[in-house]
Amino acid sequence: MKKNDTSRALQTRIVHSQDEITPGFESFAAPVTRASTVVFPDLATVRALDWRDDSQWRYGLHATPTSAMLTQRLAQIEGGDYALLQPSGLSAISNVYFGLVKAGDDVLIPDNVYSPNREHGDWLARDFGITVRYYDPLIGAGIADLILPATKLIWLEAPGSVTMEVPDVRAITTAARARNVVTAIDNTYSAGLAFKPFEHGIDISVQALTKYQSGGSDVLMGATITKDHALHLKLKQARMRLGIGVSSDDCSLVLRALPSMKARFEAHEKSAFALASWLKTRGEIAAMLHPAFEDCPGHASFVRDFTGAGGLFSVVFDERYTPAQIDSFCEALELFALGWSWGGSHSLVMPYHVTSMRTAANWPHRGTLVRFYVGLEDEADLRADIEQALATLA
Repeated sequence: MKKNDTSRALQTRIVHSQDEITPGFESFAAPVTRASTVVFPDLATVRALDWRDDSQWRYGLHATPTSAMLTQRLAQIEGGDYALLQPSGLSAISNVYFGLVKAGDDVLIPDNVYSPNREHGDWLARDFGITVRYYDPLIGAGIADLILPATKLIWLEAPGSVTMEVPDVRAITTAARARNVVTAIDNTYSAGLAFKPFEHGIDISVQALTKYQSGGSDVLMGATITKDHALHLKLKQARMRLGIGVSSDDCSLVLRALPSMKARFEAHEKSAFALASWLKTRGEIAAMLHPAFEDCPGHASFVRDFTGAGGLFSVVFDERYTPAQIDSFCEALELFALGWSWGGSHSLVMPYHVTSMRTAANWPHRGTLVRFYVGLEDEADLRADIEQALATLA
């Protein structure tokens, strides 16, 4: 349709409006391209479409320029070559399962895994004929003894997002590669900043972009990142079959937050380390579970492989305090909200009963575990808040 063509009705001209505004415009913000239908110049282009070609635009569900920009930047941060977006971190985990395993296959999952991943594994075992086994996250090279001919996937989480054990990733991936088993890691804790999974033999990195990447506690999104093209295509095909897509508007929010992610991550880490160091001296605390501390399980692997810790850590309270008392402590906090997730500006706290979350590895502590996420509030104010809540235990 020609510009300013008045031969057609006004309604038709509105529907087929011409873009005369954007040429020459440039800003720092990522442009938001919303689309379901993608329009093609001719049928030859349509018939030449190949879902395996990431450079082709096929349908808005699969990719838009906005989502493609985000996947490119995420791959760069992680050190990968390919990235796919999913509507949540759990959706990214599901994408890995449905892309790689089938009935009769065997999957190994660490005992400290993110609880919804455990629940997903149990569901696959119950309803889909997949064998799922849990292993001690500190097993290291001993994982080789658990690998069976049917084993197709080994999950890792570094560190465990509640109990904070840091696995020997290199030892596990070395054993897996010797048997041609794919490894996938939930790398959300490090946001791809403090741990580079592909340098340690990992095949797939999963991120919950809901956390540090979005930074605002207001976006749900996940990603799978790889370096192997064949593996990328398996995940891409599963994603396509499952009808998984993300909003370009949400992509733009994550793109807006990425430039500040490293600075925010370091600010969270600084305050969290200061609070953890202080809490470790308190008589109410029986154990400090922060990977940067020597007595945290897997600390040697953390020192070797990680460059930072972010804002997440856990403590175990002395067993003299009942779970009800610990609940009251958490509820007495004023600046730490009760809620899951992390990565935003606001501090969070949540108690856990770890023994009910374990099936393979012994949990050595008898007191109640409480996980802290340290936000961007002033550290002195957060310390004072914890101190007044601890006073309620007396």
